[in-house]
Amino acid sequence: MLSLKNPFIFAPIKTGYSDGNGRITEKHFAFYSRRAKYLGAITPEPFYLDKGLREIPTQLGIDNDDKIEGLKKLTGIIHQFNTKVIAHLSHPGRMANPKIPGNYYVSATHMPCENGGATPQKMDIDDIKKAVGLFVNAAIRAEKSGFDGIELQFGHGYLPAQFISPFVNNRNDEYGGSFENRIKFSLEILRALKEVTNIPVIIRISGDEMIPEGIKLPEMIDFSKILEKKGVQAIHVSAGSVCSTPPWYFQHMFIEKGKIWEFAKAIKNNVDIPVIFVGRINKTDDIERIKNDYAADYIAIGRALVADPDFIGKYLAKVKGQIRPCLACEQGCLGGVRAGQGLKCLVNPEVGKETEALKPAQTIKKCAVIGGGLAGMQACITLKRRGHMVDLYEKDKLGGQFNLAHLTPHKKSMARLVPYFINELKTNKINTIFKEVTNSDMLSKYDCVVLATGSKPAVPRIEGLDKYYWADIMLEKNLPSDKKVLIIGGGLVGVDIATALIPRNNQIIIAELLADFARDMEMIAREISLRQMNEKKVIFSDHTNIKRIDGKTVYAERNNELIQFDNIDIIVISVGTQSYTPLKNELNNSVPVYVIGDAKNIGNAQGAISDGYESAKEI
Repeated sequence: MLSLKNPFIFAPIKTGYSDGNGRITEKHFAFYSRRAKYLGAITPEPFYLDKGLREIPTQLGIDNDDKIEGLKKLTGIIHQFNTKVIAHLSHPGRMANPKIPGNYYVSATHMPCENGGATPQKMDIDDIKKAVGLFVNAAIRAEKSGFDGIELQFGHGYLPAQFISPFVNNRNDEYGGSFENRIKFSLEILRALKEVTNIPVIIRISGDEMIPEGIKLPEMIDFSKILEKKGVQAIHVSAGSVCSTPPWYFQHMFIEKGKIWEFAKAIKNNVDIPVIFVGRINKTDDIERIKNDYAADYIAIGRALVADPDFIGKYLAKVKGQIRPCLACEQGCLGGVRAGQGLKCLVNPEVGKETEALKPAQTIKKCAVIGGGLAGMQACITLKRRGHMVDLYEKDKLGGQFNLAHLTPHKKSMARLVPYFINELKTNKINTIFKEVTNSDMLSKYDCVVLATGSKPAVPRIEGLDKYYWADIMLEKNLPSDKKVLIIGGGLVGVDIATALIPRNNQIIIAELLADFARDMEMIAREISLRQMNEKKVIFSDHTNIKRIDGKTVYAERNNELIQFDNIDIIVISVGTQSYTPLKNELNNSVPVYVIGDAKNIGNAQGAISDGYESAKEI
């Protein structure tokens, strides 16, 4: 087996940092070297085996010998930290991205992905041999590039799993039907690969695909026993399928934490080779639990090392400071890659910018930051790190509107972020003054002012609208029960409010001026939230313009027809927010002013933190 200096492995996460031709870039070198020091091994992002099998346009490739030079440089950089490097080889089959020109699609079946995708060609014997050859050639290149091990992706709905899964594989030949037939393709890949390479092989599997007719744990226990006999060095146990159950594949905050560890434990109990545990391991308590309760051999950590590159260094007490929390929200990591911007992180604005060192200020300034929301707190921390003197003014409560983010079901992890920032303010000895700044005279002693005053809810002009809530209805003191509630505005906030009200037996109507609901919501959270709302009989009224309110009756226009909602107990407004900059004009002529976050442009939490960081870099 791989001899690692410690049991911690960086799990493979797509970065989207390639140049579009599958080659490695300086951003990769900086990203991985920033995280290599305290880990036993790093598994770079999944490599494509053929240019026609890409999942994202900027994925790293190992399809050609011209990739070897760059990959050899990467392994050399990581080896400097006495950290091993594992090549993750995956064939997407039917999951190749249909939006990428030149891609082709093959599978055990003609069945396309349930969540969208091209109809694949059902593979014949020649296609199977070609796919095996792709794995073999990639493994040879990985060995030439200095990788210490190979991880084969046999789970998560990728091509081998498309053969293994009885839900997908409807073949009636030697590769379909029985369990022994369905695993035949995977074993052929393994056998062919081991014939031409001498480095250890790890197999990644889904312990359960989390669908009724998919891959299940008993078969995966049997499969793991067979893999052990075939000379596999470790089993990496995950769950889910990209096609069928993305929340489980991505270990999203909306799904149960720890279930995946139970699958790994069951497999560990049945084999004598090491088992790698993975799945939303983003707290030191998680590590302790997995080590003590599950006796994990190895622990793979993904997005927590994106949020905080020193997560393991801090756990091992080799790096000082608190751990920057991964919220398992997928907004920056998954969202950034899908948007073509490359890997980002909601909580860590330095992700993807590891090549850009934070430079000390050339001239030390005394700065006032007005507003203690996410943008303001991040600006304070960055200014202080650069050497500036900083005072933070906050009239009420640190955290701003993000204090409401965790109040909706499934988003409890969001509650970790504001306390992290508050602690960072204390650690950096930033003077926090709880006082409202009402005029420019209060700021005359400062060299610069950062306005992070955020935004206020936008309130539409509706005749008769005199009493309403906005997102503050989610506060415990305001939460209603057994009421009929009309939510005006069906974006992210409106949907979050609805999901918070559902458990209290409220009857919910959401009126939205446009066609789409939760259009600004992260993809997985949107799908789960809308499904839950449909199950609870929430009424969706699209293309609806609220005109007038008369007591408990609300009059509206929908598709040029007059409609009304009767017996409404509570009105909630969630049509967006407006920037709030009460001091901007007054300060313009007296001191340099920098407007950041929602005060500058309405955005989301990730945008606020990023803007706070970027703006403070320039002062």
